[in-house]
Amino acid sequence: MRKITLSSGEIAHVDCLSCAITSGQVAPNGGVVIETDYFHAHQDVAYPIKGLVILASKRHIHCFDELSDDEKLDYINLLTTIRKAQREVLDIEYVYYFYNEDTTHHFHTWMVPRYEWMHAFGRSVESLRPVLLHARNQLNHEENEKEVREGIMFLREYIKNRSI
Repeated sequence: MRKITLSSGEIAHVDCLSCAITSGQVAPNGGVVIETDYFHAHQDVAYPIKGLVILASKRHIHCFDELSDDEKLDYINLLTTIRKAQREVLDIEYVYYFYNEDTTHHFHTWMVPRYEWMHAFGRSVESLRPVLLHARNQLNHEENEKEVREGIMFLREYIKNRSI
């Protein structure tokens, strides 16, 4: 059992965070962006950054090469749909995508938007850890949480009104 600190400060005790989220045991801030038979997209539960979406497989796998053909198609369609929504609804110009196979969770991709305030930490992949920690430690307040939830609502409504 792992101890996970959520952006709200609450502690979740789970074997696998992605399994806990996709099953509903842990509720992501703002709810689900979009869910299909194979994937679940939601706001990151640890870092309160507006538009930071996690696209997680429902099936407990670790690598791209474990995806079925149907999962591969669903994955790329969801990734591009969410990215379009980030751009059109939240005005997010740039996104960093992260996926790693040595995670303790299962297969998921982080879609981390880049905002002006993040430039103080640099503009490379190395800047992301300080950005995430800053968000957890400095943006964990009611006003920002409201913006994060609002962003997820806007993404969800935009995607719901378009077919993928």
